[in-house]
This record gives sequence, C-alpha cells and structure tokens, in this order.
Amino acid sequence: MRTPLATWMRDHAGIAHSRDLRAEGYSPHEIRKAVDAGHLQRVRRSWLLTAQCTPDRRAAAEISGRVTCVTAAQRLGLCAADADDIHLAVPPTSSRIAAPGRKLHWGTGPVPVVRFTVDEPLLNMLYHVARCLEPAAAVAVWESALRKRLVTLAQLRRTEWHSSAARTVLERAGAHSDSILETRFLAIMRSCGVQVRQQMLIDGHPVDALIGESLVVQLDGFEFHSNPRDRRKDLRQDTRLALLGYTVLRFDYQQVTFDQEYVQQTILNAIAQGLHVPTRR
Repeated sequence: MRTPLATWMRDHAGIAHSRDLRAEGYSPHEIRKAVDAGHLQRVRRSWLLTAQCTPDRRAAAEISGRVTCVTAAQRLGLCAADADDIHLAVPPTSSRIAAPGRKLHWGTGPVPVVRFTVDEPLLNMLYHVARCLEPAAAVAVWESALRKRLVTLAQLRRTEWHSSAARTVLERAGAHSDSILETRFLAIMRSCGVQVRQQMLIDGHPVDALIGESLVVQLDGFEFHSNPRDRRKDLRQDTRLALLGYTVLRFDYQQVTFDQEYVQQTILNAIAQGLHVPTRR
C-alpha cells in the first residue's frame, strides 16, 4: 500500500522535488490537488514544501542550492559559531549576487552532488567551512565532526580537497578532543597563537591541556562535574598537580562557550607571569 503523500513529505523533512514525488508514484494531478488545498506549496515550479520545511531548506530550494557551511554544521550539532546568514552552496554558473540574509558558496566540493537535493554532503560542508571561516573556527568544526564520528581522519586525509584552505585545516585538525568544550578551548588558544598539548599524562593521570611545561588547563563540562563526588575528585587532582609544581587553571562550559575573552586573557596573563615555564615553579 502506498504511503499517503502527507506522510511521505513528513518523512522527508517537508520538502521534495516533483521528480522524486512522481518517482514514488504520486501523479501530477494528486500533487496539484495538494497544492490547491494548501497542503503543499510550490517553489520555483518543481519544489514542493510543507509547513514542516525549515527556513534554510526553503532558502536552498528558492535558488536551487544546498544548505552548507556553518548552517549545515549547526544542524548536525557541530561546534560552529552562530551565523546571521543562511549559507548555501550553488552551482558555479549561478548568479553571484547574494540575496540579503544568504551567503552563497560557488566552490565545488570533493563529493559529486545529485541534482535534486537541498542538503550538502558532509565532506562538501567541511570544504566550504574551510574556505569560509577563519582557520581556528574551521578546525573546531572539523574536529567536532571527527569527535562525533561523522567522518574519520583517514577519510579526510584520503579526500582530494583541491583547496589550500581545506588542506591547511586538515593539517591542524586532529582526533584528540574529548568534547566540544576542548575544541572550543583550542580555537580560543589558536586565535591568540598559544600552543596547546592535549590529554597529556602527568604522574600517570591525564590533563585536558598543557601549555608550556607547567601550566595545566582543566575543562569542566557540566555533565561530568555536576555532583559533589566529581567536584571532590577535581579538587584532589588540582592539589596533586600543585604539589608537583604545576599551575592549574580550571574553566567551565559557561566560560569557554560564552566568555571566551575572559578565558583568553586569563591564559595570556598566566603566560606573561611565566607560569608556563618550569623554572618559575
């Protein structure tokens, strides 16, 4: 028994090309009837939308493009800064006049794209991220994708990027961040030129970040440090490191996510005092 048209549209994010609907067995008469009844809205003659369709996918349909870059990254839950504009990939032959509220990307990513889709493949999204964002922000997105296991580092290395920006991001991206919090912290540090080593073992115990030889940074994600037992464990670890001669700075999710200037200035002040240098222990 064929799925009702309304159900099929709901299962496909509320957007479809008329060709795909016809391929599923829905007749032009049935489609036209749904449009006349207000159940479907036609965009650029061949795209059909319901109220369920998100604004970014609608914008893509309106220009025959695909949702990409930070807009697509945010939808996947990746570590990407908020963007005022909707980022859309368009064919190289498309007009280069961007509409208000939309940022258009004309570059061709490494993955061939089927003609009738409004969603960008993951690798193409990463390609546009690398070309659009500052390197530190782009690395944060790439590492977030690695951490979520949406892609592997081996796959990224085998991909033919044909982009110096993408190759630069690849060189800096790694699979060592345990959380989005670590990725955001690394982006803050990279933005001011501070070198960080991740997940270093000190006296047999891992620390989130080590700057120089003696400045330790620990990052508290709420889900791991929200009860008294975890807090006592943190305090014991900080005390052990202090007795070994290390300076320990601890930042939480709120600070790293929403008060990046404070985190940056605190680290830079610590470095200015030589707290990262062993001789100053």
